Parts: sequence; structure tokens; C-alpha cells
Amino acid sequence: MSAGKILSSTLGAAKRIALPLVLIVSLAGFTSVENLFAPSADLWPRWERHDATNQVRIDFSAWDALLKHYVRPSQDGVNRVDYAAFGTSGKRALDSVIADLTAIPISSYARDEQFAYWVNLYNAITVKVILDHYPVESIRDIDISPGLFADGPWDKELVSVESVKLSLNDIEHRILRTIWNDPRIHYAVNCASIGCPNLAVDAYSSETLELRLDAAARAYINDPRGVTITGRKVTVSKIYDWFQEDFGGSTQSVLDHLKRYAEPALAERLNSIGDIQDADYDWSLNDTKVPQGK
Repeated sequence: MSAGKILSSTLGAAKRIALPLVLIVSLAGFTSVENLFAPSADLWPRWERHDATNQVRIDFSAWDALLKHYVRPSQDGVNRVDYAAFGTSGKRALDSVIADLTAIPISSYARDEQFAYWVNLYNAITVKVILDHYPVESIRDIDISPGLFADGPWDKELVSVESVKLSLNDIEHRILRTIWNDPRIHYAVNCASIGCPNLAVDAYSSETLELRLDAAARAYINDPRGVTITGRKVTVSKIYDWFQEDFGGSTQSVLDHLKRYAEPALAERLNSIGDIQDADYDWSLNDTKVPQGK
């Protein structure tokens, strides 16, 4: 799930903007000042167009093949990408995938097909961004977004769909989040970081969306990246801080979401503690080549 240019944007903005004391005081529970600078959901009405009668399925097999070839599930539960193995042929194949996807008149498809399309396109673009600047330690080091205080690649227009230029932030925050209003989106899109929900080893498809999204939610929430409990201290992924509004807008609503997908033992402990004390996130690249000390 891609959080966009949150951390460095927070630091840069903090230098330029004196936050009213009332905003800081009003932050409750585990919510941090970073929450105030997270990308907001801003509907782009142009992308609401769809055709509910269209039963045509998009062929995602080329993207699926790349995922199966280069994504490596590891023993720690993190799906890592073998970026170094792509080489010239792998990069050419990825470029072809993105070119084929962006040539599709997606506004003429049904809603579920569009959802799978945007998730697959987002993830393919993210992998390409990493490959275009590899080796890097974190996607946040790829400062190609426009603007003096820009951070990361998320605001740069990287592709055109139906002759409209789009950035990663456009796809996630102006299309996916706003049109579908489903918090499980955050388990489907990948920001190439260890702390993010896994990049799946196969492409999303409209036929299995509900099963896939529920499975992705369960996998992340029951992994230490999603929730850890030490004693009676509950620490969650910063995804639940940055995008708390998507999970109901309160600590309690986040807890309710977590318990919905938690394994029984974890759900029982969350219910017993009834609060969240902290949030964490690892921006290290989800590379198979793990840096020393990791």
C-alpha cells in the first residue's frame, strides 16, 4: 500500500507551516502529526465512468508472469522483489506490460475490472520506478516529484491513460480510494517497502477480488508489520495513522477493522487491551538483496 511522500513531506511542511496548537492537541490516541500531511482522498470525477454491462476481461497474464518470476516470498513473511535479476529483458517486458495496460480504454469497463486494472497498473509502475533508479535503499530516495520540497516519486506524472497524464498519487488517492471507498485498497497497492503490505505473487483479477482483498487484509494484520503487541502496548502500521479516515476515522474503528481480520488469539488480545499506543513503518526497499544489519 503506498503512503506517498508522507514522512519527508511532514518534515518539510513543518518547517514552513506553524501548525495551530488546536490541531496538535486534537490528535487523539496513536494519531501523529504525520496524519495531517498524508495524501487526502480527492475524487477525480472523470474516472467514475464505467460500463456495468461490459463483461470483457482484461488480460493481465503478462504482468502475472513477471510477478511469479521476480517476486520471492521469504521466511519472514515479506514478499521481496529480485530487482537485480530483471536485467534488460525483464525491464523490456515490464515496459511492454505498462504500455499495453495504458493503451486500454479503461472507462468502458465494469467496476471490478477497473479496480483490478488500477491496482495492477499502480504496482507495475512502482516496480518500474525502482528499476529505473536501482540500486536504491528506499523508494523515498527517488526524488522525482515536481516542486522544491517534493519527496519521492509519487507526484510525478509517469503514465498516460486515455490521453490523461497520471501520477501514482492520482491513481491511489484520486481514483482508487475515492471511487471504491474500501480500506482494503491499502493491502493491494504496494509502495516497494518492507513495511507495506506484500506485493502479491500474482496479478489481481476481477473474478477473485473479494477473496484476494480479504486474504491480503488477514495476511498483513496478522503479521508484525500490521500489528505487534508487547505487554499491553499495541503498535500498528502507520498506514492506520496516515489513512485513519479510510478505517472509520477513530482509534476504535481501526481496532474494529483489525479485529475483523485478526486471528482469534490476536483479536482477543486487541479486545482485552482496547487501545492503540503507537504506530511504526519500515521504508526499506523490499529487495531480495538485504542490506547488512537488516
